[in-house]
Amino acid sequence: MINKAILLVGGRGTRLEELTKNTPKPMLKVAGAPVTEHQIARAQAAGITEIVLATSYLAEVFKPYFGDGSKFGLSIKYAIEEQPLGTGGAIANAAKSLNLASDESIFIFNGDVLSGHDLKAQAEFHESKGADVTLHLVRVEDARAYGCVPLDLDGKVLEFLEKMDQPKVNTINAGCYIFNKSAIEQIPPDAVVSVERQTFPELLENKGALYGYIDDSYWIDMGTPASYIKASRDLILNSEISPATRQARDGVIISKEAKVDATAMISDGSVIESGAVIGARCQIRSSIVSAGASIGDGSIIDNCYIAPNVSIASNKKIFGEIINN
Repeated sequence: MINKAILLVGGRGTRLEELTKNTPKPMLKVAGAPVTEHQIARAQAAGITEIVLATSYLAEVFKPYFGDGSKFGLSIKYAIEEQPLGTGGAIANAAKSLNLASDESIFIFNGDVLSGHDLKAQAEFHESKGADVTLHLVRVEDARAYGCVPLDLDGKVLEFLEKMDQPKVNTINAGCYIFNKSAIEQIPPDAVVSVERQTFPELLENKGALYGYIDDSYWIDMGTPASYIKASRDLILNSEISPATRQARDGVIISKEAKVDATAMISDGSVIESGAVIGARCQIRSSIVSAGASIGDGSIIDNCYIAPNVSIASNKKIFGEIINN
């Protein structure tokens, strides 16, 4: 049984720069809880007892929130990168904080992905194949935006393909890996390394045992503002995806400290955070209204993110936008 993990939360999230100037992407709230909390909750439910947060950008915000992990039912340690080391370098650096046995394997979670796939089944697959590394793969309708991962009939990875106009397969890297200790030890220490561009291809070239575990459960890469808003809505409307989803009522989450006029309509997986004020006759659909924000009377907010303490005037109609200070 695999009971240790590394969570890669050091990325700045340049595609989400509108939202991450003061908050690292993994600490953005989705369905009422930070992305990292959702990942920790899923790991704990799958039997993980010890996890290392590999941090870099705004590393100081994680420990005050997560502490030693006791309130989340596991042990949390922190590996801070003074300079970003890439996915591979972050894994090698964080693994120093884990006392791994020679034949032990651990989970690696990318910090900007939410998935409902079966972690225990992935671990069983990994162990049954005697794999060095097992990647979670998902099938997508249009794989042109992704690098693809073809497999043989036994599930062994054949190659890693870059983005192409006519992909050979529709199986893509979903950002959750299992590494055994020997595979981690092949990553150069204290160096900037990408597992996707360096570690995985090198393991293949050296005849390493790389396998792909396909599970088409819920999966989303929160790399854009639109996908971030969608992830929050999805988790509220299907709370089984994550144990950390805050309790919703009638398909929405409204803080007890928010002020919502009785004539306002909040719907479709929206979140109204603490201190927010929603005026009369407002319609808030599939949106996140952050702490301290105010929406004037008669406004329509649809598929939007309203940043903390932003004020929206009355009778505004806003669709699919990020509204910052």
